[in-house]
Amino acid sequence: MPPVMDEAICIRQWEWSETSQTVALFSRAMGIVRALAKGSRRPKAPYSGGVDVLTRGRIGVIVRPRSDLALLTEWDLVESFPGLRSNLRVHNAGLYIADIIHHAIHDHDPHTALYDATVESLRLLRGPGDVQPALLKFQWSVLVETGYRPVLDADVRTGEALPRARAFLFNPALGGVTPDVSADGAPEPGLPAGRTWRVRSQTIDFLCALDAGGLAAVSQVTDPHAPERANRLLATYLRYVLGVEPPTMPVVFGPRLPR
Repeated sequence: MPPVMDEAICIRQWEWSETSQTVALFSRAMGIVRALAKGSRRPKAPYSGGVDVLTRGRIGVIVRPRSDLALLTEWDLVESFPGLRSNLRVHNAGLYIADIIHHAIHDHDPHTALYDATVESLRLLRGPGDVQPALLKFQWSVLVETGYRPVLDADVRTGEALPRARAFLFNPALGGVTPDVSADGAPEPGLPAGRTWRVRSQTIDFLCALDAGGLAAVSQVTDPHAPERANRLLATYLRYVLGVEPPTMPVVFGPRLPR
């Protein structure tokens, strides 16, 4: 059986034996592929550049119908994203990206647009000042490409325009915002059971601009805290959608994300 050729980012790596390892690869055309890389731990490994986490390479894999592991026949290193190796905060952001992909994408379920956005986000991570924009691009892309794009430009229940207000309620069960009509921030009667999060109107406006025009549209925002607040909201919503908190999430965003 000839190998399937593709390109991929390594998002996980485990020791298999003294000379081999298993890897999880986020490939452009096949989604996540788990594969056995025979001989990859030898001094003269048959894989160009080595198969390391958060590197991108051209791959050849043979998918074996009777095994959960494909066979990695080729790995030609294309990109190592050197910024990820220069600063701990940047490195943790890269590991967070790998964590989210690991939980958000099913094996052999391709998401070409998300793959491209992930590559662009990793390229953006050149230094500590790039963490917020890179994660904005990535987290928004994950939600959009997996079908969980939040409704931010209208009342998620009625579709009506949002009133002018200082804050809104984000309801993760509905996947969007509603007017905050209570004095204490408690959910309005009739909303699905579960928590809602109060969100500043500036954060909603910021994310609407991101949705409409990408990073270029929000690059001139004067509020220095807007990107961080938006990222924290997206991370909190991703945690709800995934049903799990990836171990790198509190490392990147701190332990006080709303519950």
